Amino acid sequence: MNSHHTLSGIPGILRPFKATIEEIKEGSGKQIVFYGVPGTCLPFVELLCHAVRTLPFQFVFVPFLNEQSAVMLHEKKNIGFQTGDSVIVSNPAALVIMGGLAMPQVQVTAREVANVITQYPSIPVIGVCFMHMFEKEGWLDSIHVDCLIDAEVTVSVEYPRSAVL
Repeated sequence: MNSHHTLSGIPGILRPFKATIEEIKEGSGKQIVFYGVPGTCLPFVELLCHAVRTLPFQFVFVPFLNEQSAVMLHEKKNIGFQTGDSVIVSNPAALVIMGGLAMPQVQVTAREVANVITQYPSIPVIGVCFMHMFEKEGWLDSIHVDCLIDAEVTVSVEYPRSAVL
């Protein structure tokens, strides 16, 4: 059954992500594996990890699709999630594909992501993007996601008259 919900704010990203991860059956895998662009996706991955920090999973960040460069994400008290030691992607419970990979200047294709997904049959796939990036780049025709979290960003900038630039 296909369902669509419109939420807002940071909780609108984190709550459905947590709910999706909570649905993973115990014993189906130990790692939540995030694939994304270093620098731009990683802060969002750290935020997503924070949302599921109480669940019994290891969190792994894979820069781009390079699993040989995968690192653990650990919660550092009073700081938040930070990258740690190298790790082998070996027992995924879920794959999380970050939308930064679909940005035109990033040299990753939907076909390459689809190839990674096929290496882990029956593993839930979650897409997390902003501003309809997967849709704009046509990735949803090539990759299957079990849950798509697509956030809109609205920015307001104000410079008080007393501010000096």
